[in-house]
Amino acid sequence: MEKAIIVNELSKTFRLPHEKRNTLFEHITGTLYGKKGYDEFVALKNINFTVKKGEAVGIIGENGSGKSTLLKIIANILRPSNGSVKINGKITPFLELGVGFQPDLTAKENIYIYGAIMGLSDKEIDARLEEILEFSGLKQFKDAKLKNLSSGMQVRLAFATAIQTNPEILLMDEVLAVGDMEFQQKCIDVFQRYLKEKKTIVFVSHDLNSVRRFCSKALLLRHGEQVAFADTNEIIDKYVYGVDDRSKHIENLQSEPKKEEQKSVEKRAEEKKTRWGDKKVEITDVKFIDIFGKENTLFNSGDMMTIQIKYNVNASVDNIVIGIAIYSDSDVLCYGTNTDIQGFDVNNAAGKNEIKLFIRNLSMMEGKFNLTVAAHSKEHTPYDWLDKQFSFNVIKKGNNVGLFEIPCEWKQ
Repeated sequence: MEKAIIVNELSKTFRLPHEKRNTLFEHITGTLYGKKGYDEFVALKNINFTVKKGEAVGIIGENGSGKSTLLKIIANILRPSNGSVKINGKITPFLELGVGFQPDLTAKENIYIYGAIMGLSDKEIDARLEEILEFSGLKQFKDAKLKNLSSGMQVRLAFATAIQTNPEILLMDEVLAVGDMEFQQKCIDVFQRYLKEKKTIVFVSHDLNSVRRFCSKALLLRHGEQVAFADTNEIIDKYVYGVDDRSKHIENLQSEPKKEEQKSVEKRAEEKKTRWGDKKVEITDVKFIDIFGKENTLFNSGDMMTIQIKYNVNASVDNIVIGIAIYSDSDVLCYGTNTDIQGFDVNNAAGKNEIKLFIRNLSMMEGKFNLTVAAHSKEHTPYDWLDKQFSFNVIKKGNNVGLFEIPCEWKQ
């Protein structure tokens, strides 16, 4: 299959000035005494990948990993410091929608301006003007000045104009997230049409579900460096679970800060005043283990998770029951179980012990979930109760909607 984009040993370094030189004397002395008036920031380093014609490739990574910079270099908006990009086909960049809009001109006039920027002739815009206004939902506002329209309306207008270009290669930066839900669905319909027409697409997004849904391959960037380029599911697993290291993007998903995670179980419990019991049995550590055997707090829906619980037996006790309860972030009890319910005998030997709960399938769709872990007697005397002291996040994997994934199939 013919190659549409070839990126070879691509690097980009920016110069960040840290002092301002206003006079000729300052420039001369700075040069003579070897003073650098800038710091160097390496945004991308040795990026290599190829996109075949008709292929959809996602680019993922944390904020600041170089995704948008890479897209701008491919679009020829920025020049690389080293390496090369070879393009075979007509590119349409859907990057910063609305660049070039004039606020004091009408919506209709801005269609012509933006259309010209996107490579459309006046004759082509004349023929498609009504379609653009209809798609954007701004027909009644065509003679209104752009500055009187909301930012959402302006983005809709830009997107509706940009899709008229009939490109061979599309570069898209978070554009499926523009506008309200109804308009987002329109954007997705256009995206799906491009996929059916075998357009070549490079798609940057934090929405992993969209990347998984639309892209056959994905590129993972971290701190400007290429981590991997392969099958989308494999790359998303690397991103979510940190297969190569334990770097995570939990901050982007609004999970608890890493600093909070590093605090000891006891200190967190004391701060929140949500721990009680006589400590005859004391829970000393709780960890979430992913499918790769690594500690994690971020999981794909449908994947396996292991809850590892360490506890000390500090006094002679006949029976120990250890249980868990999972709550949604809105404090709805999702699931609860314990060793007594499942007929499992817990080791009550004095000293340090460990027990694991294997969850074969995380059936919740997505969101943040809080975990309660407790040790108590069969008579429900609490030894150590840690109420909602631990949390994990689930990322949606499929296209179904709701709270939980329910295995089912259609037949006729």
